[in-house]
Amino acid sequence: MKQALNGKRVAILAADGFEESELSVPRAALQKEGVDVHVVTPDGNGIRAWAETEWGDTYESDKALAEANSSDYHALVLPGGLFNPDELRTNHEALSFVKAFFEAGKPVAAICHAPWILINAGVVEGRRMTSVPSVEQDLRNAGAEWVDEPVVVDSGLVTSRTPKDLDAFNAKLLEELQEGRHSGQHA
Repeated sequence: MKQALNGKRVAILAADGFEESELSVPRAALQKEGVDVHVVTPDGNGIRAWAETEWGDTYESDKALAEANSSDYHALVLPGGLFNPDELRTNHEALSFVKAFFEAGKPVAAICHAPWILINAGVVEGRRMTSVPSVEQDLRNAGAEWVDEPVVVDSGLVTSRTPKDLDAFNAKLLEELQEGRHSGQHA
């Protein structure tokens, strides 16, 4: 797979309070396959992780959101955590960035609470998805079909529940990235 993914670029959009493993583990899996990964943050500054029950490490930003263009990337990853998606779902620039991936048919992978961002971007109606259980009703209210499975793929949209599902999440993320654009991916 490494040769097929060489030259691919993936953005990971995150803010302070992202769940550490939900950024670090997918980033490592992508980089292992030769993918160029950029951490995109609202202001271009480093962001502090939440590591399950306490603050974790600070991660450097590769690019500020204002400088990031979805056309420069082949896919988007949205880590969860509680604080990170809550901040991003009210950031209009972040929502436009996310929506652009859907409009272009590019793969998007969201885990844990990150579907909150997708709800506010207006891209979940009619989609089959999963998330952390506390987001279930929000997804249903937004018109998604919520299921309790480790990973769900719906036309280029990859969703998972929690860090315990990262192996399945990463496998499907890599698969969807290799497949490329999806005609069923829509905004």
